[in-house]
Amino acid sequence: MNENSESSIKYAIVDVETTGTSYTNGKITEVAIIVHDGKKIIEEFSSLINPEERIPYRIQQLTGINDRMVENAPKFYEVAKRIVEITEDCVFVAHNASFDYNFIRQEFKYLGYDYQREKLCTVKLSRKLIPFKRSYSLKNLCQELSIENANPHRAFGDARATTTLFEMLLSVDPNPTGINLQGLNSSLKPEVIKALPEEPGVYYFLDENHNIIYVGKSLNIKSRVLSHLSNGTTKRALEMKNKAAHIDFELTGNELIALLLESHEIHKHMPQYNRAQRRTMFNFGLFSELDDAGYLRLQICKLNDCEGAAPLTTFNSQQSAKNFLFQLCEDHQLCQKLCGLYSAPNSCFQYKIKECRGACIGEELPDEYNERVEKAIGRYEYTKPSFLIIGKGRSDDENSVVWVEQGRYHGFGFVQREINGYDRVSFLKDSVKPYTENKYVHSIIRSHIENNPQVKLIELPPEA
Repeated sequence: MNENSESSIKYAIVDVETTGTSYTNGKITEVAIIVHDGKKIIEEFSSLINPEERIPYRIQQLTGINDRMVENAPKFYEVAKRIVEITEDCVFVAHNASFDYNFIRQEFKYLGYDYQREKLCTVKLSRKLIPFKRSYSLKNLCQELSIENANPHRAFGDARATTTLFEMLLSVDPNPTGINLQGLNSSLKPEVIKALPEEPGVYYFLDENHNIIYVGKSLNIKSRVLSHLSNGTTKRALEMKNKAAHIDFELTGNELIALLLESHEIHKHMPQYNRAQRRTMFNFGLFSELDDAGYLRLQICKLNDCEGAAPLTTFNSQQSAKNFLFQLCEDHQLCQKLCGLYSAPNSCFQYKIKECRGACIGEELPDEYNERVEKAIGRYEYTKPSFLIIGKGRSDDENSVVWVEQGRYHGFGFVQREINGYDRVSFLKDSVKPYTENKYVHSIIRSHIENNPQVKLIELPPEA
C-alpha cells in the first residue's frame, strides 16, 4: 500500500519567464510545464503568454522574448484552465520554486482564483542531496553535472534542464517531498497536510480527542508543519508526531498577529508539548511608579502580583531581574534604595561611596533624578502611550489592527482597507477583538516596532 501511494506522486516541473523579478509588479511572458511520475515524463505543455504590458529591454536581452513575439500569444486567462488541469494532484517543482510559484499564484489571483499546490524547490533539494557545489544556479549545476540546456532563459529549455536535474535528485532520494507519515496515527491524512496554506498564521496539533497538544506560529504554515513531521531527532518530537491526529490553523496575515495569537493560545490552552516554552515564560517584570515625594521608583515584581500595570521588560527569574536592575543603577547612577535593591532607614550604601547622588534622602531633586531614570528605561517604554498598529491582513483588501491604550494592550482584529482613510479611529478600535495581556505581548509589540521602522502606527489622542 505504501509503495502504491509513493509511486502515485506526480510532479509538475515548471518554469516561467517574466517581465520583471517581482510577482507583485511583473507578468508572465512564457510558461512551460513538464509532468513527471517519478520515473518518466508523462505530459508536456508550453506557451508564450501575452503579458498585456511592454517587456523591458533588459528582459528582452536576457530571454530573447520581445513584444512582437507575444503580441498574438494567448493571455494568461486563456491558458489558466490548462495550467490548473495539468498541475492538479501534482507537486509543483521548480528551480527557485518560490519565484515561479508566486508568479503563477499572482496571475491566478488577478482572476479571482486561489491556486495552491504543494511546492518543492530543486535549489534547496540540491543543496541537501548534492552538497558542496560551488554554485546552485541552474546554469552552473548544468555545467557541473553535464546537463544539456540548449535554450537557457526560455521556459521550456529551463524546465527540461530542471527535469533532468530532478531525475538525478530522485535517484538519490525517491521521496523528496519529505512528507512521510509512516508510523504516524492513521487519522492524520496526507490530504490534510497538502491543503495547509503557505501563509502566515498559527497552527494547532490536536490528538484523536481533539485536545490541543501543540501550538506554533509561522510565516509559512505548511512548511513549518512539514518540518515538524520530518523531525525525528528527539523523543519528544517523535511522541508529538505520533499523537497528532488532526491539524488546524488560523491565518493572521503577518508575523506580529501570529506572535500575539500564538502567545494568547499557549497561555489559554497550556498545550502538552509547549511545556518547554511555558517553563521559560517570563514570570518577573520591571515596573516604574511615581512615589509621594515625586521620585520615579523602579521595582521588580512577579507578574501575577502586578496586574494593574504593564511591565517595562520581563525576566524568567527574579535573580536575572535583580542583576539587570543592579547594572541599570550602576550605568545611570540610580539609587538602589529607590529601586528596591537596598533596605535602610536612611541613605543607601551607594550614597556613602558616592555612587548615588542622594535621592534616597532628598538631597537630589526629583526632576534631576527622574531625568536619569527616564533615560535608563526609555528603550523599554513606548514612545507613544496610545496607538494603533496597522498591518497586512489575511487578504489583499484587509488590514490588521493592534490596539494599545495608555500602555495597555487591548487586542487585535481585522478591518476592510476601504474605510475612507485611517481617520476613523473609532471604526478601527471597534474592529479589535479583546485579548488579555500576558507576559509576552509588550515585548512582542516593542520588538516589532523597533525592528520595523516603516511600521504604520497611528498615535491616539489622550483619553478625556
